[in-house]
Amino acid sequence: MDKLPPCVIDVGTGYTKLGFAGNKEPQFIIPSAIAIKETAKIGEQTTRRLGKGVEDLDFFIGDEAFDATGYAVKYPVRHGLVEDWDLMERFLEQCIFKYLRAEPEDHYFLLTEPPLNTPENREYTAEIMFESFNVPGLYIAVQAVLALAASWTSRSHEDRTLTGIVIDSGDGVTHVIPVAEGYVIGSCIKHIPIAGRNITYFIQSLLREREIGIPPEQSLETAKAIKEKYCYICPDIAKEFAKYDSDPAKWMKKFDGVNSVTKQNFSVDIGYERFLGPEIFFHPEFSNPDFNIPLSQIVDDVIQNCPIDVRRPLYNNIVLSGGSTMFKDFGRRLQRDIKKTVDARLKQSEDLGGGRLKPKPIDVQVVSHHMQRYAVWFGGSMWGSTPEFYPMCHTKEAYEEYGPSICRHNPVFGTMT
Repeated sequence: MDKLPPCVIDVGTGYTKLGFAGNKEPQFIIPSAIAIKETAKIGEQTTRRLGKGVEDLDFFIGDEAFDATGYAVKYPVRHGLVEDWDLMERFLEQCIFKYLRAEPEDHYFLLTEPPLNTPENREYTAEIMFESFNVPGLYIAVQAVLALAASWTSRSHEDRTLTGIVIDSGDGVTHVIPVAEGYVIGSCIKHIPIAGRNITYFIQSLLREREIGIPPEQSLETAKAIKEKYCYICPDIAKEFAKYDSDPAKWMKKFDGVNSVTKQNFSVDIGYERFLGPEIFFHPEFSNPDFNIPLSQIVDDVIQNCPIDVRRPLYNNIVLSGGSTMFKDFGRRLQRDIKKTVDARLKQSEDLGGGRLKPKPIDVQVVSHHMQRYAVWFGGSMWGSTPEFYPMCHTKEAYEEYGPSICRHNPVFGTMT
């Protein structure tokens, strides 16, 4: 009998992507939020949620969570890591039964984990999947490795490699993750406190200083819509300001919205916000005075901290992943800035060597591709649809024999066909 396709679930800080392996795009993209009724205001979390009978079935996830009145909206995942396992179990329950409409006992599952996820977290995940949902097989994949695999769509067969550096920027967190032959170099990972949500907040604060017509309760979603529709990366910020000042009519945009309370229309003029929002990746000090290292500098530092024999391949395969890398010209600007940093260092080493040392130039390549936004999910979907996937999974039988500790280490998948 043919196996049913594996379920691929990528739970992120802001959004969860769900679907079946073999598809190009996730079937569902829902906010990683859950709305529950809390029976008491204070006290231990577990006792607060002790329902009488069916109350533990009374919850909503995704977009419905925000529409439910009289419920408390919670986020089980924070900065990529699961904070509340009780809520996570309920969240996965509705993902599987309500959205995917799958019988968990009939499908293998591929779940994703952030870099530096603890072995304990992996064990908790295994317990939920095998004991609560009784799944036949489970693979917990590292997001960065799946993102690398997803970038193969833009490469020829010979150039496909699992060595590269992944810049994964979603809603809540940005990671720069070096991967060598499918293994994450954990000691060199850098975490950057700038992601999609920070850009939204920054645009919101810029609008608040200037625009008076935005309803206060809608200012955040207005900023988010402006970010997604109109923002782009500019090559030179001073020239961009001059461009807007010389011909505002050409570059300014208008955003029209409806006040959710009064149902009155309102419009917002959008100017500098279009390029200033995402510029915080390259000038973080604009929005966060405590952090001032540009993304290009961090990528270079990460590669320089890696073993010397993988540095060139890493520079040659810098892969973008996640919704916050989708801004127009993001890859081009990043490639230019990293190249500048690298060339300056080569020049410096040449000068120190008295001109005798002529270092070989380094090829810097930033890879953008059309599956970038869902790169992690798409990588999982590709991997789950290959025959090699099943032997790599942890099975229910092995779990029952050895316990959750079998999931502490993952076999790294080989080159997919």
